[in-house]
Amino acid sequence: MLINLTDFQKYSILAGISALAVSCLFFIPAIPQNSNYHQFADQRLLLRTPNFFNVITNIIFLLAGAWGIKLLIHQNKADFFKNTYLMYLTFFVGVFFVGLGSGYYHLSPSNQTLIWDRLPMTIAFMALFSIIFSEFVSVKLGKTIFLPLLVLGTMSIVYWANTEKQGMGDLRFYGLIQFLPMILIPMILVLFRSQSNQAKHYWHLLGFYFLAKIFEMADQTVYQLTATVSGHSLKHIFAGTGCYFFYAQLKKKHISNLSENK
Repeated sequence: MLINLTDFQKYSILAGISALAVSCLFFIPAIPQNSNYHQFADQRLLLRTPNFFNVITNIIFLLAGAWGIKLLIHQNKADFFKNTYLMYLTFFVGVFFVGLGSGYYHLSPSNQTLIWDRLPMTIAFMALFSIIFSEFVSVKLGKTIFLPLLVLGTMSIVYWANTEKQGMGDLRFYGLIQFLPMILIPMILVLFRSQSNQAKHYWHLLGFYFLAKIFEMADQTVYQLTATVSGHSLKHIFAGTGCYFFYAQLKKKHISNLSENK
């Protein structure tokens, strides 16, 4: 259900939330990476692969990303999401490399390997936010912020990695880049209307994302309760499934467009 506000009020809400989040960075101390983060509940060795289930569950990202890339490469850019084509392609490339990067990280969890998990994840987040901003708020502004957001996302990883090397790790910038879009996206879906009427698909994607975060936090608890699967492995499954459903809806839209153009 959309909230009936003027465009100025809607933009003011988004700008206010963003300004508040950015200002908070100056009032909280540096946040180093907790070394216990790398101690996942399920560390079983299987098929000569350490942390096997946390590694293998990343396959869903590889599949969703590859299918999305294939779909976008084989369709007509002029007729299919022509204003957001590069954003969608970047999103699915990011998802594919999340599968590779996360799998690589879980083979030997450390701050050094975590870089290759977080970098493609950040790229996918920035592309997704640009897509939603373009489809719901402004195509022109969405295209304008796309590349700067990718640069900011990348720099947040570079900054964190460098501060860790210097012994004074700081995750504040990365935290802002990751979590601010997850606050702004629901606000955009509530405040604005999409011309393509895709809001429900983004709500589904957000739902899978929040489920993934819940299971991530319950990693040890889930493993103790099931003695079979850990919360972190389920995190991969839920997050990857969300990406797959996003691809499936995109494919459905693509098929619909082909039928209309015949």
